[in-house]
Amino acid sequence: MNYNVRGENIEVTPAIREYVEKKISKLERYFTEAPDAKVNVNLRFNPDKTSKVEVTIPLPQLVLRAEETNGDMYAGIDLITDKLERQIRKHKTKVNRKFRETGTVPFQVSSNSEVHDEEDLEVVRTKRFDLKPMDSEEAILQMNLLGHNFYVFTNAETNRTNVVYKRKDGRYGLIEAQ
Repeated sequence: MNYNVRGENIEVTPAIREYVEKKISKLERYFTEAPDAKVNVNLRFNPDKTSKVEVTIPLPQLVLRAEETNGDMYAGIDLITDKLERQIRKHKTKVNRKFRETGTVPFQVSSNSEVHDEEDLEVVRTKRFDLKPMDSEEAILQMNLLGHNFYVFTNAETNRTNVVYKRKDGRYGLIEAQ
């Protein structure tokens, strides 16, 4: 894996870079072949003496992404690694279960790793509704009226499906389908 370690309000020292690479490279044991992926790591030191660590690993089958805010940056890196491991195990369990009947497993867990985080990924409710054309501001208002943290709508300008969502910082985000 290729690493791109960036720092905001902090200098990325060789020790920090080495620690990040050491921790995240442990994820390679979950793959039968080492992925050729570019790992993006953002380290941010906030004015309130906390650090935020964000890691994004785009892979062919999925995008692994996690973020953690912690008083100790090294502890944040450790927690990020744990989150990413859970994501990998969850994804592999789901894919392996799905293709178990066919006899072919497209995404194998390597023999030296344990998969013990099997959750039942059952859909318990299905909703159907018409997507009303609107702009993102109206969608945010609808989302807030419903008391949800996301809202799916058809963008009136592009006629494509979009999603608005409430971010952890209280602001709003927009996801546009391509």
